Amino acid sequence: MADQQEEEDLRMALRMSMQNSPPEPKRSKPREAANLATTTPEESRRLQRELMAAAAEKRMLATGKSVPASGSPLKSDSGGDIGTKEMEIKAKEVKLGNELSEKEAYQLFFMVFGNGVSKDILAQWSNQGIRFSPDPETSMILVQHEGGPCGVLAAIQAFVLKHLLFCPDDLVKAAQSTPQNSTPRRLSKNQYVASNNFAAFTENAKARALVKSMGEILFLCGNNKRALIATLSSIGDGVEESEDSLTDVIIAQALEGLSIESASDLHKVLRVETYTTPASAYKRLEAIIPVFQSRMGALLFLISALLSRGLDCVQADRDDPSLPLVTAPFGHASQEIVNLLLCGQAVPNVFDGRMDLGGGMFLKGVSTNVEVGFLTLLESLNFCKVGQNLKCPKWPIWVVGSESHYTVLFALDTAVQDENELEARDSQIRKAFDAQDQSGGGGFISVEGFHQVLRETNIRLPSEKLDSLCGSGFIVWSEFWQVILDLDKSLGGLKDSTGQMGQKIFDLYHFNGIAKSDLNGSQFSSGGETPMQRPRLTKLRVSVPPRWTPEEFMADVAVLPSGSAGAQPSGKDTEVAKPEPSQHAPLVDCIRTRWPRAVCNWVGDPPSIV
Repeated sequence: MADQQEEEDLRMALRMSMQNSPPEPKRSKPREAANLATTTPEESRRLQRELMAAAAEKRMLATGKSVPASGSPLKSDSGGDIGTKEMEIKAKEVKLGNELSEKEAYQLFFMVFGNGVSKDILAQWSNQGIRFSPDPETSMILVQHEGGPCGVLAAIQAFVLKHLLFCPDDLVKAAQSTPQNSTPRRLSKNQYVASNNFAAFTENAKARALVKSMGEILFLCGNNKRALIATLSSIGDGVEESEDSLTDVIIAQALEGLSIESASDLHKVLRVETYTTPASAYKRLEAIIPVFQSRMGALLFLISALLSRGLDCVQADRDDPSLPLVTAPFGHASQEIVNLLLCGQAVPNVFDGRMDLGGGMFLKGVSTNVEVGFLTLLESLNFCKVGQNLKCPKWPIWVVGSESHYTVLFALDTAVQDENELEARDSQIRKAFDAQDQSGGGGFISVEGFHQVLRETNIRLPSEKLDSLCGSGFIVWSEFWQVILDLDKSLGGLKDSTGQMGQKIFDLYHFNGIAKSDLNGSQFSSGGETPMQRPRLTKLRVSVPPRWTPEEFMADVAVLPSGSAGAQPSGKDTEVAKPEPSQHAPLVDCIRTRWPRAVCNWVGDPPSIV
């Protein structure tokens, strides 16, 4: 009789697990080891039923297969019985199949789109999948067909490049065995140069990199404790069990006539799944990756990131929570969306830390180091100041922002971020000045703050220079910078009397995911007349000259000391070979915010950031 009751209880638990909004399976409170010995047989049977029901629920929803309602013990992959503790952990790894409440759907929709959003913007965000380019030469680029979601795609693209170029499986395993806080920020002593054979990446490698990137971003948003994955309730688990040909049919049927035009639409179509371990999230993402490749992919991933962070936390991150995250009138991803995907917080600014405005008010910036970074054209126009956290990421990969679009810039050699002695000194002075700048990136500080900068950086200014800079009651960065350039290195400045600065030469690559006609490419359509529509990849040769002032660099003739190597016996001025004339495009201005005075050259059409 007792056995029949146990079996009936288990069947009930399994029936509950198949409902649209399954309740949480009951879980007993943790017991101390000493108490386990005194557990009664009745309590032991009850605990076993609960654990079996939870495990059965997880297995059914993860694999789509039925679990027999019997008391047979569960087996591990190696064939042994799964221990009670392990079963509890596995049962808590995942909670599947929850729908958004009406309140959550309403909050989510208006947080993303606001009031009065146009149908065009909704269409842009409902018609962009996360797919790689089919073109062999650009096969590692995520293709963008609609305006708007480029911020989401560019952030994912940056992480995909990280995994493809710098984190093959053997490096990932090695990194996992190293404590996170002991991992070096820079790799100057362990330089790594990735391959430039982009066409060599297999479809399987790209798929793994995409899954890892999406999972990493979601856990980053979830404070490394959880990842929420938003899928379509109409698709269910059929995608996991079907063949590739049937998968396309299932998704096409689910998307037929589907549109997101209101909060109620979100409430009807979304199903949210919560994962507390990266392994379980990766497995689920791998199984349902065709859903994210569909036309709803970019929007589903944005929703997943917002829910992983928590809607209330997202609003707390922002300076003005009343504004929509998708900006009008063109539906672009806001800086808050990009920052959420890059650093896990939906802060609206790109400077380091936060800026105190007084009176208990402050503006929020990026407070942590990041894996991949961010550069923006707006900094070159003096509209903002990108801090060192975003400007100097762990890996040489940057999302690049313009007024209307996001693209990706990267290097294959991690040494491009290494600094020589004077560059390190430059960074130290800039960072100390920025820490005292309370003007929102305006580039001026108080006299008191200026003296703090001089103390921190050990700069010894002549009294006449000090009086001149402090005469107006505040110090402007541009004026201070000119003084530093002319101040000898022995006094804490950047002027090197030896003239041996050391030129840096390296390559950068730029991806623009918008599919456009490739005028440089050799591949054409079958008619042989129309250039192929594909994303654009541009290789740039970057030279950072050894001159530290524009006047020195632009001078046609440089005078070398008569004793210098290469000087003529006559002592006449010796002409120094100048680098190739710089080609210019808006991307160059972005690059110069990271490497001042950079000279860039490329072959063919200029790189486009719009």
